[in-house]
Amino acid sequence: MAKTAFDHISILATMDGANDCATADFGREITDGAIIIENGVIQAVGTHEELAEQIASCDDVISFDHHIVIPGMVNTHHHLFQNLTRLIPEAQNESLFGWLQTLYPIWQNLEPDDFYISTALGLAELALSGCTTSSDHQYIFPNGTELEQAISAAHDVGMRFTATRGSMSIGESNGGLPPDSLTEREDDIIKDSIRLVDSHHDDAPHAMLHISLAPCSPFSVSRELMRDSALLAKDKGVRLHTHLAENVEDIDYSLANFDLRPGDYAEELGWVGDHVWHAHCVQLNDNELDLFARTKTGIAHCPCSNMRLASGIAPVRKMRDKGVPVGLGVDGSSSSDSAHMMNEARQAMLLQRVQGNPGAMSAREALYIATRGGAAVLGRHDIGQIAPGFAADFAIFDKNVIDFAGTQTDPLAALVFCGPVKPRDVMINGKFVVRDGHLATMPLATLLERHDKAASGLLRRAGHLA
Repeated sequence: MAKTAFDHISILATMDGANDCATADFGREITDGAIIIENGVIQAVGTHEELAEQIASCDDVISFDHHIVIPGMVNTHHHLFQNLTRLIPEAQNESLFGWLQTLYPIWQNLEPDDFYISTALGLAELALSGCTTSSDHQYIFPNGTELEQAISAAHDVGMRFTATRGSMSIGESNGGLPPDSLTEREDDIIKDSIRLVDSHHDDAPHAMLHISLAPCSPFSVSRELMRDSALLAKDKGVRLHTHLAENVEDIDYSLANFDLRPGDYAEELGWVGDHVWHAHCVQLNDNELDLFARTKTGIAHCPCSNMRLASGIAPVRKMRDKGVPVGLGVDGSSSSDSAHMMNEARQAMLLQRVQGNPGAMSAREALYIATRGGAAVLGRHDIGQIAPGFAADFAIFDKNVIDFAGTQTDPLAALVFCGPVKPRDVMINGKFVVRDGHLATMPLATLLERHDKAASGLLRRAGHLA
């Protein structure tokens, strides 16, 4: 069994702290650090001096002098298929509901290979930003598509992946938002959810693939499907995900249709608990945040998307102080237009400060949320920090670049303040997925060419290109 050592790391940010907001304990920061890995798992972490004897016995030693190493970042919310429809002009200046109604008619023309290509390209984009684990919320399955197309792409890129079996069942003819063509029968949704969990979910330590259940939103599925999905998730031991309280329209819809606020609706249907995470939650009130804190219900915070769609500023400082688990999400590439995890960390920090308190969030807390926070939200206790027994998932940044000029006093904080920066190398499960700034697992030029053809074909089928 080959052992590899990363040696002489200038700054090794472990994120192994107690996550105590009051004391800002986010973990050790080791200078002249070293990591020893074997079979994709971290065996030892410390200074070069502490591990010198073990390093000498390793089969391979890689020096990362002048580099910063952090745990791989964890993306807790995405819609990867959407990178085929970035910046549709009619949707550029819409809020959530108008944006969706503009894009649904295009997305109903998606075909199976589109999901493979968009997932592969989207995960490559994430990896190139330092992300090593991503969830994906695929809630449409037009024209014979299946979740397996996305699963196959994640395997080929080498990304640790939480694939969610999303769904929509209430179309326009029944008062829902999506067109009927993008909805499914609820019996079929449950049947396929069972098939996917039984076929693909891996609950072993350091697993590369998890399956979760993810009805799209309270305004696109029935009360019964929400409840049945919650019961099925508990029976199968998998996680639950949906959108919740994204903007004021979301609140209005919930009050008008359920006579409940979104958090109360979630609680009534079994959608709170440490196996549940909700996307956005921009408009939750204090009572709902207390409910989430008490039940350890997670939140995927998507700052760029929330700004782009004018949804508001999620009260992340309040969430964290109350003890709500919070991770970061880039959201779909038609609403955030980018999949850069370090940029999301930067925006998360700045958004909490823009409300008047320059100390509302530090760079280190933003990094913690992007790594260990996301791991907790996805229910992963084997990723998100650099410690023995955890997966060998790292983002490695070269300090000798223009972005870090003049940052000698605190180069770790520069990752967030001076961003968005990109890593030189990214390792997932002990294998380099990004090396010297280039994707190492797939030919990116070929993938870009295929993606361009897929996007053009989709837009032609939808009547948006001649």
